[in-house]
Amino acid sequence: METTKEHHLGVSGQDYIVDLLPNDDDDRSSPPSSWRLSLDTFRLPSSSPLSSRRTRLSRYLRTPKKERKVSEYYKKQEKLLEGFNEMETINETGFVSGAPSEEELKKLAKSERLAVNISNAANLVLFVAKVYASVESRSMAVIASTLDSLLDLLSGFILWFTANAMSKPNHFHYPIGKRRMQPVGIIVFASVMATLGLQVLLESTRLLVSKNGPHMSSTEEKWMIGIMASATVIKFLLMLYCRSFQNEIVRAYAQDHLFDVVTNSVGLATAVLAVKFYWWIDPSGAILIALYTISTWARTVLENVHSLIGRSAPPDFLAKLTFLIWNHHEKIKHIDTVRAYTFGSHYFVEVDIVLPEDMRLHEAHNIGETLQEKLEQLSEVERAFVHIDFEFTHRPEHKYKV
Repeated sequence: METTKEHHLGVSGQDYIVDLLPNDDDDRSSPPSSWRLSLDTFRLPSSSPLSSRRTRLSRYLRTPKKERKVSEYYKKQEKLLEGFNEMETINETGFVSGAPSEEELKKLAKSERLAVNISNAANLVLFVAKVYASVESRSMAVIASTLDSLLDLLSGFILWFTANAMSKPNHFHYPIGKRRMQPVGIIVFASVMATLGLQVLLESTRLLVSKNGPHMSSTEEKWMIGIMASATVIKFLLMLYCRSFQNEIVRAYAQDHLFDVVTNSVGLATAVLAVKFYWWIDPSGAILIALYTISTWARTVLENVHSLIGRSAPPDFLAKLTFLIWNHHEKIKHIDTVRAYTFGSHYFVEVDIVLPEDMRLHEAHNIGETLQEKLEQLSEVERAFVHIDFEFTHRPEHKYKV
C-alpha cells in the first residue's frame, strides 16, 4: 500500500468488492487529503437494480435468480460502505458514534440479569406443572417435553454460573478476561440438550416396537391440555423478551424458549391425537422432538466451537479494519498485516504497521497506542495488538507451531 492514494478504492475478498464511482459534485466538495482515503468523493451507482435498473437489466438477466444475486451483491456493497462510514467517524471524532455510556451499560447488565432470573423462575414453575401433566397423561411426547424442562433448570444453572463468573474479573488468574466462559457454557448447555434428545429417541423407538400408547380420562386430558397450552404461551412470551437482548447468554435462553414452544406444541398435539385416533402418533411425536433437539443443539455446538478455535473474521470486517488503520495517521507508510480471529464471542485483532525509520520512539508509541484504542472501541473487538516496524520486506516474525 502506497502513501499516495489514487481516488478510487477497491476491496476484494470472496464476493466482497466495492465499486465506487466518481462523484459528479466533486467540484463542490472540499478536496480530500493526499494521504487519507475519503468516501466523500465516491458513491455507489445512483440507480438500484431493484428500481430503475430493473428494466435495463431484464434484457440481460432473464431469470429471477440472477436478479436476486445482483440485488444481494449491491446490498453487500451498501453494508460495507456503511462500515467504512463508521470507521471514518471513529477517525474524525475518536469514538464510536452511538456507543452506550457507562450508566447505560450498567442498566443493560441489570436488565440482562433480570431476564435470566425470570427465565429460571419460569422454568422451575413450568417443570413442576409439566411433571403433573406427565403423571396424569403418561404420554411419551409430554414426558419428553417434561425432561426438557428439567434440563432447562440444569442448563440455566450452567449459564447463570458462566454469567456470574464473567461479571467478576480476576486480572491475576485470568489476565485476558473470562469471555471464553460464555461459549464454553453454551457448549455444555447444548451437549446436555442433545444427550436428552438421544435418550428420548431410544425410549420412543422402544414404545413403537412394543406398541404401547398413552391412555387418559377426559379430566386428565383437560388438565394436560391446559398445562401444556399455558406453558407454550409463557415460553413464547419469554422468547420475545430474551430476543430483545444482544448478550449471547440471554439469547441462548431465547433459543431454548423457542425450542420449548416447538416441543410443547408438538407434544400437546401428538398426545391429543394419540388418544383420539392412533396410539403410535404419541411416540412418533416424541421421536420428532428428539430429532429436533439433537439437530438444533448440534448446530449450536458447532457454532460455538468455531468461535473458540481462532477462525478468521470475514473479508468485509477485515476491509473495515484496513480502512480505519490507513486513515488513522499520516505517518503510516505501509500496512503489513491485518488479522482478526475469533477467541470467544469477540475478535482478537493483530495489526502490523510501518512507520518512518527515523521517527522518535514516543511519537511512534503514541500512534500505535491511539490506534489500539480505536480498534478496541469496535463492538466486535475484545482486544487489539498493534505492532510497529520500520520496514515490511522481512520474513514473518511469528512462526506457526504444529
